[in-house]
Amino acid sequence: MSATARPALPRLLPGPVTLRWLVLGLVVLAWEAAPRLGWVPPVILAPPSAALLAGIADFGTFARALAFTLGEIAVALLIAYGLGGVVGLVVGATPLLRAALLPLLSSVYAVPFIVIYPVLTAWLGIGPASKVWFAGFYGFFPVVLATAAGVQLVDQRLVLMARANGASRTQMAIEVIIPAALPAVVSGLRIGGALTTIGVVVAEMLAATDGIGFLITQNRTMFRTPEVYFGILLVLALAGTLDTIIGRIERRASRWRPQPEGIGHG
Repeated sequence: MSATARPALPRLLPGPVTLRWLVLGLVVLAWEAAPRLGWVPPVILAPPSAALLAGIADFGTFARALAFTLGEIAVALLIAYGLGGVVGLVVGATPLLRAALLPLLSSVYAVPFIVIYPVLTAWLGIGPASKVWFAGFYGFFPVVLATAAGVQLVDQRLVLMARANGASRTQMAIEVIIPAALPAVVSGLRIGGALTTIGVVVAEMLAATDGIGFLITQNRTMFRTPEVYFGILLVLALAGTLDTIIGRIERRASRWRPQPEGIGHG
């Protein structure tokens, strides 16, 4: 090292986590100040403190609506993750299906899926079934595409070594293809989970008799702005919680990828 090397400068910038919370705090402060200082009419933008107080005052109603929405999201996720994962695995592992269906699935994914919701309500009514199927298929496509892409990226040396060791199709899928494709699959789960949550809430806002989306629309028509924003905060909390859970799974999954030298030894 050169004798004239300069000493390292002290770290002045905050870390990513600190910066994230700092930005969030500034956004909340600006949100609180804007309506209270008259920059934005309170009927358009309620302060977060007023939204929280309104939610606490009507806690029972929001709790029941939240439980209803969570149930719809859970069933829709089963459709998106279960059906999407299986279809993506089959399509990704079959060259003929991959060539025939992947372009079609990509094209359908690019279409605004909200256009089919009126059809679903005509078939299934405005009850939970239409919301569940709409949101489930809303999250289905990114899961299928990510799973198929993950299967295509599997190291072919793993497949060849598994075949050389006499692995059956089932063993190869469970022990080689799925673990190797898991990081890409989990990325699709992250997108699919967010779209599923959005799909349920949007469907409830359009035509429903219960749920957080229904409460948001109902309170908006009655100009109960604090209650509207409390419902929005609940939706943000739902989406953020699901994204955090899947993000942790994604970090763990990135360490589960099998290595060629580990196949057939042990």
